[in-house]
Amino acid sequence: MAAQRRACGPPAEEMLRECARDVVAVAEGIREVSARTSSVLFAPALTGSARRHPRTGLAARWALLRTLTNKQGLGGSAIVAPDGVGHLLGAAGEALGRESLAALVAVTSLRLRIAAVLLDHPEFGHDPGMRRLTDAVTADRDPEAVRALRALFKDQGAQRSLSALAPVLAELLAIRGLLDEDPLSDETAWALAAGRELTTGPVKGLDGSHLSGTGQGEGAAQAVELSAEEARSIATDGSFLGFLRNIDALAGDGRVLVQEVRGPDGVLRYVVQVPGTAPGRPRDDSLQDFAGAWRNLFLTDSPYTRSILLAIRHHGIPRGADLALVGHGEGGTALLNLAQDDDFCRAYRVTHVVAVGAQADDRRPADPRTWVAGITNRHDIVPVLDGPGAPHPNRYRVDYTGPTREFPGCHLLRVYIDHLETVIPQARADVDRALAPYRGPVERTRAYRLGDRARPPEGYPFLAVPTTSRATSAGPVELPVRYYDSSAAHLCFPVDTDVARSLLPDVTWLVPARLGRRALAVLSVYEHRCTTIGPYTELGLSVLVDDLWRPRAYDLAADLLRRADLRRTGRYVVSLAVGTQEARAVAEEVWAQPAVRGDADVDLRGRDVRVHAPELGVSVEGRPGPGARCPEADWVFYGRRGESVVRTLVRAHGKQRVHARPRLRLRLDGAHGPLARHLQILELDAVRPGFVLSSPRFVAHRSAGAVLPR
Repeated sequence: MAAQRRACGPPAEEMLRECARDVVAVAEGIREVSARTSSVLFAPALTGSARRHPRTGLAARWALLRTLTNKQGLGGSAIVAPDGVGHLLGAAGEALGRESLAALVAVTSLRLRIAAVLLDHPEFGHDPGMRRLTDAVTADRDPEAVRALRALFKDQGAQRSLSALAPVLAELLAIRGLLDEDPLSDETAWALAAGRELTTGPVKGLDGSHLSGTGQGEGAAQAVELSAEEARSIATDGSFLGFLRNIDALAGDGRVLVQEVRGPDGVLRYVVQVPGTAPGRPRDDSLQDFAGAWRNLFLTDSPYTRSILLAIRHHGIPRGADLALVGHGEGGTALLNLAQDDDFCRAYRVTHVVAVGAQADDRRPADPRTWVAGITNRHDIVPVLDGPGAPHPNRYRVDYTGPTREFPGCHLLRVYIDHLETVIPQARADVDRALAPYRGPVERTRAYRLGDRARPPEGYPFLAVPTTSRATSAGPVELPVRYYDSSAAHLCFPVDTDVARSLLPDVTWLVPARLGRRALAVLSVYEHRCTTIGPYTELGLSVLVDDLWRPRAYDLAADLLRRADLRRTGRYVVSLAVGTQEARAVAEEVWAQPAVRGDADVDLRGRDVRVHAPELGVSVEGRPGPGARCPEADWVFYGRRGESVVRTLVRAHGKQRVHARPRLRLRLDGAHGPLARHLQILELDAVRPGFVLSSPRFVAHRSAGAVLPR
């Protein structure tokens, strides 16, 4: 069987990744040729020659200039020159719509990488960030693709939704470098994309002189106390799994741990333990999120790395002390960055670096004696493994195949811990053997919360609200749920009042609100690209209802003049289909809304509305038509739990428009499930909506449901 696999060659996804790496190398070569050509063009010797011999000198300079700016040559914006003339020419090239040849070639590499990711993980085809990126790079012509990517990189909301695409981070770095106007940024991004060491921008100066003023944020670290429950769960003896369990216990809220361990030889040593990230989860108070990873682009000198360094300084570790660094995911990457810094390694003796679920092959510690271990699950796409590094006596690598390939589950640290106990126990034993000097009692434990003083929280000030944690069957969630980057379209249908009443619970006091002689049913379509419960899509059918206690004829009109928290009417959610299990659990258990799991491909950012949900048999296509600005889309939702009503308040901020003559059509093709059944009962596929409310982009927060005695 093994011989048969070798005869068939490597897997298709590996071949695509190899081709992508080759194409990146070609694009890098073109970029270097552009830089050398530009340097020659503006070299003093050639300038002087052109003045002395204008006939030949000017002809030579003109040929070089045409090579740099002609669209059949190196393009119009790949200008790197020591003075302002080159930048001026590059800006002129961009104004003329020309794209550098290197950028066009790099887009091809990105296409190959995306194809490899989708081949290995087809479920990523439904990810909003991957879909937006795919749309950008599959434009009809390469120049249009490059321009779409440039717009995407400048789009802060897009950066949040693209931040979870770690499998294509290398190509994103390369292309962003080419599209950047700063040549130094180009070189930095290219070095990262090519897997080379950075020679500029390391974490400098333990006196803090280089810890600020870089434009990336200062970074911060503050000592915090552990709760009594957390303190009981922290390991009291040094061991590999003990350190990983410590990280897992503190993961998710921006804290790192420093422990002092008395080794078997009586020497006091120090272990820094850094968690990774939760996919799709932005953090208001921490750098440990994928938004931060995208913002910092994993640069060696990043706010995250500087914050960890500040925590080490605050702990008071003496110079020359033995130090072990243990991290997961992005935390492992940041620790490897520290181990690469000469000043840091002169201040402390970094004996071990252990990175779980992080790429370690291309990182070379400043101290050649440092033992580096990397443990990765082949199904985990976050490490972005590009093949084994060069053999090294102090390098230990385990790249294993876990029993499940579902992402992001295969990246979770608790899954790695379980695999180290059951799937790869030999790796656990090997790392424990290497960490033998740290196998002893823990004498002191201290936690530090990391932050970034140079930027406000995500969504500030609208989303800067008090939060609380609540347990659900899918894990704890923070309430209110915050939506950092979403789009929505609300299709409003006048329907028969009696038919709408038949969809509501069988109680006399819950009645549809009337618009004349008709009730109003609303089919809401959401694309949530970045939320505190992860990205997901949402299709919901609701019916407007009157005040639950004293319904009045004109309550609906009067409520339009009231603040959302004072409204008496609301929308009773009849059925809901959401794209993730986490969203389903929150909808049912927190908001008491009947929800099912159902994937949908939703695109609400352009002029057309496109919704395709094959699993649900529901699709919406068409154009909302001309619209006018209207007030913010705050809503009150009602759900039913037992003998009570649950009221949920949604506050939104964004530019909403009302479209009075929409050209949208709802289709039910082989529809099944509660959402489709209710749409069929209302016969919404036979008519067009009376009007549509659209929000191409908004932020929002949904409160916890308030239980009403009704």
